[in-house]
Amino acid sequence: MSPDKFKGAITATAHKLARYVYAMLKHGEAYVSQSLEQYEAATHERIERTLRKKARALGYDLVPRQPLSPAVS
Repeated sequence: MSPDKFKGAITATAHKLARYVYAMLKHGEAYVSQSLEQYEAATHERIERTLRKKARALGYDLVPRQPLSPAVS
């Protein structure tokens, strides 16, 4: 495949990295490596917060599900 085909993706990735570096330098923040568990927990919290906000805007309340009890045979 020709390199021209990926030109836009390469430019977008470089721009995204540049924004991260700029923000870190501007605010004096250090890079903090996250474990996969920490990343997944943060993602879950962000998604839940977004869903709650959307539900509120539509007039609903989100209620966590209770774990299902095992079926009695």
